[in-house]
Amino acid sequence: MTDQTPPEYQALALPDRADYDDAHMLREAEEFYAHIKTRHSIRDYSTRAVPKEVIEACIHAAGTAPSGANQQPWHFVAIRNPKMKSQVRAAAEEEEEKFYDGGGGDAWLKALEPIGTDASKPHLDIAPWLIVVFAQRWGYRDGERIKHYYVPESVGIATGMLITALHTAGLSCLTHTPNPMKFLNELCRRPENEKPIMILAVGHPAETATVPAVAKKKKPLDEILTIYDGDM
Repeated sequence: MTDQTPPEYQALALPDRADYDDAHMLREAEEFYAHIKTRHSIRDYSTRAVPKEVIEACIHAAGTAPSGANQQPWHFVAIRNPKMKSQVRAAAEEEEEKFYDGGGGDAWLKALEPIGTDASKPHLDIAPWLIVVFAQRWGYRDGERIKHYYVPESVGIATGMLITALHTAGLSCLTHTPNPMKFLNELCRRPENEKPIMILAVGHPAETATVPAVAKKKKPLDEILTIYDGDM
């Protein structure tokens, strides 16, 4: 759609509508919370295969995310090829070694200690799929470069929806952000207008999978929510 003249504004009647009563709304919200709080980031993956169709369906769901001016400034590269996964791992570990050797700074490295991470990233080989998320910093229409709006926000929303879709499909994932990530453009053969944002390692957890104890400590509602209700 970015290579075509944008259509004129046309209003459509809302095609989908949920008409729940208050009790139903609360039940749906609470059931979703119960579902989503069972999502965990893992680094220990099973070699059990994941069908390509499942990955496609989850990315299809991510593509429905809202975006600035509906420009949908994202691209996802799903990698199952073992050789390519190994190339991603090698390049990522090269950057991670610099980070853990002091490039990240003392404060950042100290903050990561409870998570238990280091420069070794075997999950990038073992997980059956890697999904690389790219942000399209600009696009093209009729051969002309066009500005994209709210790119980080739009891609962040789509990525969150992708992670939720993967969890709903019964899969686990880990967000991985080696810095810098420019090597991913070359490996994934993506154009210069796309910036790699993160790698998602995706698959089933190994029988021996663990999570850091600190990862189970989430801020309580009163620390993440402020409500202004009624008269001011």
